[in-house]
Amino acid sequence: MDEIVLVSYFISLSILFIFGCHGFIMIYYYRKHRDEKHEAPAGKFMEPMVTIQLPLYNELYVIERLINYVCEIEYPKDKLEIQVLDDSTDETVEIVARAVAQKAAEGYDIVHIRRANREGFKAGALKEGLKTAKGEFVAIFDADFIPQKDFLRKTLPFFAENKVGMVQTRWEHLNGDYSILTKTQALALDGHFVIEQNVRNKAGFFINFNGTGGVWRKSCIFDAGNWHADTLTEDLDLSYRAQLKGWQFVFLRDIISPAELPSEINALKSQQFRWTKGAVETSKKILPLVWKSKLPLRVKMQSTFHLTNNLVFPFILLAAILNVPLIFVKNSGSHEAYFAVMSLFVLAFIGSFMFYLYSQKDIRADWRKKIVLFPLFMAGSMGFAVNNSRAVIEGLLSRKSEFVRTPKFKVVDQNDSWTEKKYVNRKLETSVIVELIMAIYCFIGICSSLYFLEIAALPFQFLFFIGFSFVSITSIRHAFAKK
Repeated sequence: MDEIVLVSYFISLSILFIFGCHGFIMIYYYRKHRDEKHEAPAGKFMEPMVTIQLPLYNELYVIERLINYVCEIEYPKDKLEIQVLDDSTDETVEIVARAVAQKAAEGYDIVHIRRANREGFKAGALKEGLKTAKGEFVAIFDADFIPQKDFLRKTLPFFAENKVGMVQTRWEHLNGDYSILTKTQALALDGHFVIEQNVRNKAGFFINFNGTGGVWRKSCIFDAGNWHADTLTEDLDLSYRAQLKGWQFVFLRDIISPAELPSEINALKSQQFRWTKGAVETSKKILPLVWKSKLPLRVKMQSTFHLTNNLVFPFILLAAILNVPLIFVKNSGSHEAYFAVMSLFVLAFIGSFMFYLYSQKDIRADWRKKIVLFPLFMAGSMGFAVNNSRAVIEGLLSRKSEFVRTPKFKVVDQNDSWTEKKYVNRKLETSVIVELIMAIYCFIGICSSLYFLEIAALPFQFLFFIGFSFVSITSIRHAFAKK
């Protein structure tokens, strides 16, 4: 039995070690390319016809704000088309209809597109809009975003290069300081955009469109096969198909697209579930094409890390489960050499820390205050292991599920509240019970470590306990928050 525990734990930590140490590789490329900047090609760029697509489903709190901001984008009215792709089933429909009618009366080329059903979900809506889109280029914004006035002026010049198929901007956070929940999300997303997207793009690796805050060349979308609805991450899927066809992508770190982070944990869990499962579905679909291609080995390897990094969650969960019996195995007096080797796995933690440290130093003047949240972020990642492991397993087993959008409540500062608003998920999932059980289980691990004076095991035991406790208790609190 001891051998089974040791081997299983070694395998799980080895997987986490590999993905954790990948952070060192990203830091290497970051330092190598950090002085490089994306510059738009010299010369005057003509003002092409642009279609802005606004896909939405039941977003009564934020959609009017989005339409108003889109209409403030500095661009000739006769060269701008706005498509509101509205699959809503509630009063959002009336709000959109009024806003569209008002903007049309003001001279904007804006249309309210409704479908008979949500076939294909967001991918289906975008594909439907493309049937009548007038623009040579297509910008996409989700309902909770606030486009900057100069968005098109700053992104379109990069398309002067005919091979450029997509330009992505960095997400900024409207409510990044609203709560511990949004602060840790901001830290995670900054790591993705500042290191992953930024570094991969500069180093010549594949990146992905993030679903919003970017612009596509319409011919690129068609050449890559148009939007597909067979995964929950249609943006990641199309991105790889386009780049495999030879299209180039540009990521602009210094051009931002502000958006609202989920302020309610059950909405965040549904978002994380969709992103995780969709990435696994996409990796199953795309990775064989990547490895059959004539891409350099370095690009194939980096693409593999990119598409499979969500596989860590089942191994995080396995490590949490095995942590407790491991204490008793260690105190049986054998396997000393094994545990000496295991101490090397702390390097993965250091790699992850450096990854997020560099991302904060790169864009935040108050990076010292932000990086202090790293232990909480790590604990939260551990706490989400149950939710995201289920997503990984469903993705691997090809179990199809509905595209569940992440509701937004127009929560920007401390004066705003989401508790009394519509769309709050009041249903407790079974996973919450599992998370609560895991919190209790990890507390037993802490007590056992203290009893056997296994001080080295305590930091990670505490992280698991805090993570599962926070996620489970906050899920219950938010589900039963007073209206």
